[in-house]
Amino acid sequence: MMIPTIPTPDELLDKGFRRGKKAADLMRTQKIPKHLKGKKIEETRVVTSCQVIKDKLKSILDSVPEIEELPMFYQDYIDITVGVDDMKQALGALNWAYGIITQLEKEYGAKIRKNPSERATSFQKQAYGRLASVVNKIKKDLDFLDFAKANLRNMPTIDFDATTIVIAGFPNVGKSTLLKQLSGADPQVANYPFTTKGIQIGHVERHWKHIQIIDTPGLLDRPVLEMNDIELNAMVALEHLADTILFIFDASETCGFSLESQYNLLKQIEQVFSEIPIIYLFNKMDIVKDVEDQEYIKPYVDEFYDAIFISAIDGEGIEKISKKFDTIKKIERESEDDFY
Repeated sequence: MMIPTIPTPDELLDKGFRRGKKAADLMRTQKIPKHLKGKKIEETRVVTSCQVIKDKLKSILDSVPEIEELPMFYQDYIDITVGVDDMKQALGALNWAYGIITQLEKEYGAKIRKNPSERATSFQKQAYGRLASVVNKIKKDLDFLDFAKANLRNMPTIDFDATTIVIAGFPNVGKSTLLKQLSGADPQVANYPFTTKGIQIGHVERHWKHIQIIDTPGLLDRPVLEMNDIELNAMVALEHLADTILFIFDASETCGFSLESQYNLLKQIEQVFSEIPIIYLFNKMDIVKDVEDQEYIKPYVDEFYDAIFISAIDGEGIEKISKKFDTIKKIERESEDDFY
C-alpha cells in the first residue's frame, strides 16, 4: 500500500505558513490600490496557507485506496497488521480536517475582503489560530498513518491472476528447500505480520500458465488450537489465495516432529481449508531409503494413495510435483482485482 510520507502537525503548519508568507510577500510587489493592498496581502496569506495544507491532506487521502475495494487478502492483511477500523478512522479524521479548512478558507477570505483594511491582520491571525487548532486535532491520526506506512511498506505483492499454491507443514520439513527447487531461483521474501521470517513467494511458468508458490514459515506449522488470533486470521487471509496446498511430511522425522503429530496438523489444516485441494508429499526419502522396511511410515503412506515421495534437497520427485501443477485449476472467488 503506497502511503506517502506523513508530516507531523508542526511540519504541516510550517509548510502552509511558509508558503502563505511567500505568496503574501509576492503580493506586496504588485501594483494594487492602497486601500485594497493590505486586505489582498492578508487574504492571499490565509488562502495560500489553507490550500497548501489541504493539498497535502488530499494527496494522502488520494494515495490510499478504498479498503473495501481491495482484494480480501489485502483487507485481512491490513486488518491484522494495523487494524482496518483504525485506518478508516484516521483517514476519516483527515477528511474532516480537509472540510473544516475549506470552510475556514472561505470564511476568512470573505471577512478580510468585506471589512476595513485595518482589520485584515487581525482576521489573518484568527484564521491561523483556528487552522493550527484543526491540524493539531488530527495529530494522533497523522501519527497512526505514519505507523501504518512503516508497517505496510513491505506488504507482499500478490498476483491474483496466477494459480496459487500454498506450502504447509511443520518447521524443518523442507518447505523452503522445496520452494527453491520448484521456482528455480531464490524466492522473493517479504515481511508478513504473522511470521518471524516473512512470507516467501516463488514463481514458475508451465505451459503458458503462471504459478505462484507461497511459503509462510512459522504460520501453517503448528496445531490450530495453539494458534493465536493473529495466526488464525492469517490462515483465513491465505484461504483467499490458495488454489492448492502442498502439505509436506518429513518421513524421516528428523524435523523433530513425529509423523503422528504431522498427520494431526494436516487434519486441522484440512478443516480450515476444507474447500482447497491438497497434494501430499513425503520428503527426505533420501534418509528413509526403503519405505517397505519402515513400519512407522506404512499407515500414513497407505492413507494417501496418490502421495509423492521426494527428496527436496536432491531434487528428486520435483518433476512429479510440477506435473501435478498442470492439473490445478483456479478456484473462483469474488473478484480479486489487483489494486496497483
